Order: sequence, then C-alpha cells, then structure tokens
Amino acid sequence: MEEQVKSEGAVPSECQNDWDYPYVTLENIGKYVGQKVVIKGWLRKLRSSGKILFLQMRDGTATIQVVVVKSECSPEEFQVAKSLTQESSFEIVGVVREDQRSACGYEIQALHVRLISGSVDYPITPKEHGTEFLMDHRHLWIRSSRQHAILRIRAEIMRSICEWLDNHGFLRVDSPILTPSACEGTSTLFETDYFDTKAYLTQSGQLYGEAAAMAFGKVYCFGPTFRAEKSKTRRHLTEFWMVEPEMAFTDLDQSMEVQEQMISYVVANVLRNRLPELKILERDLSKLEAIKPPFPRLSYDEAVEYLQSQGVDFKWGDDFGAPDETIIGQRYDKPVFVHHYPCSCKAFYMKPEPGRP
Repeated sequence: MEEQVKSEGAVPSECQNDWDYPYVTLENIGKYVGQKVVIKGWLRKLRSSGKILFLQMRDGTATIQVVVVKSECSPEEFQVAKSLTQESSFEIVGVVREDQRSACGYEIQALHVRLISGSVDYPITPKEHGTEFLMDHRHLWIRSSRQHAILRIRAEIMRSICEWLDNHGFLRVDSPILTPSACEGTSTLFETDYFDTKAYLTQSGQLYGEAAAMAFGKVYCFGPTFRAEKSKTRRHLTEFWMVEPEMAFTDLDQSMEVQEQMISYVVANVLRNRLPELKILERDLSKLEAIKPPFPRLSYDEAVEYLQSQGVDFKWGDDFGAPDETIIGQRYDKPVFVHHYPCSCKAFYMKPEPGRP
C-alpha cells in the first residue's frame, strides 16, 4: 500500500547537521520539553489553515500534533508537509512544547520536514467502514486508534498473567499445537492427515499441563487454542489464547484463591498501565475497579436455587448456559465462583466429591 516516493524537500547533504538531534519516541516526549528532537512516524490526518499546517502524527507508541508554520521552515519542506497523504511516513525536527489542550499534553513545533515514504490510495478513510471491509484490510486496520488500544491492552494482560504466575512459582511449559486426540469433545476439532495418522489442532494444553505438574508441582500453559465452531456468534471463536495453570497437592479453596489473586492482579495492571487505552474504548472503569479479592463463592446447589428464585426453569443436574451465567453474574459486581457441580455435567478429569453424585 505504501511505495517509495522521492521527497522534493529532501534535505541536502550539506544541511544534514540540521537533523543532528536525538531521535525519540512519542511515549517519552515529555522528557524533552523545550528541546529539539527528531520524530519519525506516520500521518493520521492533516488540517490546514493556510500558512499553518496541523499534522496528527503517530509513531506506534502515541499520537501527537505537529505544527508546521510556513515562515519557520523552507518553502520546499512546507510543501512536503502540505502534500503528505494519510499514512505517509515522514520525519521531522521540532521543538517539544507543553500543551494542556492536547490529549497527550504536548505538541511539536516543526522546523524541518522530510518524507520517508508516501502512501498511495490508502483504502481506510475517516468515513465509517463495515466490519467485513475492515477485516479484509486487517493489516491496515490495526493502525487505527481503537485497534491500537485493544492490542496494547491484550499485550498488558498477557504480560501480567505471565508475571504473576512466574512470581508465584509456576513454570511455563509449552504444549503441542498438533495433537493426536481431542480434549474438549470431537465436534469442534480441526483435523488433518499427518504421516497417515489423524492429527488435530489443539483444543487445550490441559492434559499436557497436568502431566507436567506431576514433574514440577506448579506449571502453566499459555498459547493458542483452536475450535472448529459451527456457530458464528460473538461467543464462539475459532482461535483464542488460553492460560491453563496446573498445581499438584492443591485443594479447591486454594485453587480459587490463586484464580482470584491472579485475575485481580491482571486487572489492576491494566487499570494502572493502560488507562488511556481504556478511555479510547470508552470502558466503564467502575466495573474493573470492583474486581478485587475475595470473589463471591456459590455452590452449584445455591446457584440452582437462585436461578429458580428468579423464575428460571432450571433442573438440578443441568449445566449452566449463557443466559443462566448472565443472571448469576448480574447479582454481583465482580466475578463469581460456582463450585461442587454434579459429576454428570463435568469432565472425567474433575475430582469427584465423596458421596455426591
């Protein structure tokens, strides 16, 4: 989508020391107030008021407004800035200024502008596009502020999960992606022939993790999981990432404590480190701030009784569906544990309670 374009305003070699300033990223721009710096990035949008240009520039770490005044740079460089198209890559030398009106608190007064690579016929314009169109251009869609926010929050979640588990004595073990058997039922398997044998994309690393726990005590798998779902809804994913801790010599109460401590730690890190991204997504922070241990604990019997009290036609021995989980979840302002299910609605690897069906 981008092609190399020779800049008319390229700085001649005799002027190269005009660019002899520190190259910095926008996430660290606050350290350079009043100083001249080099910034490299892409154009999000351009606004002109005649002799002044306002460039929204992003560099992958943040977005900032660059002000280009015609009288403060060469005519050639002003023309380069004026001719920039959406998602063209360029670099500037400018002075960092504080600006409380700016979303990031700063702006840059440009002194020099140089085109790196022009963008031609960029397909994602500021107008609204349908999801199908955006998914067809996913490699470009991730440049948008909303997708940036989602992916940065996702990275923070993954980093925090590993950090908490690593700091609490868990060893990461990577389970195979191609496996010889099913783990969560045969109806959602991706199947392939491999050396005249059936192989499947993994549904879970759990069985491998349980074996590894017998060697190391506390382990976790964290990787992609695949389900050949027949339903096309927001609740059915073909691929997702899943963390699966396994612990030897651990009872139910200890397991629930580990889960609530880890989840609370992850949410707290996201709130602390990714607040700007949460605001871009217009996330209700109060719901996240409420996620602190301990989490409510309900036995299966108590959950069934509550559903029936709410007028739900639910029979003891059934597993909970999405509507049932929603009703139970709405009773609390944080995640809730439901424990001691009947054996009939749980898998073979669940530990049975003596004397309970």
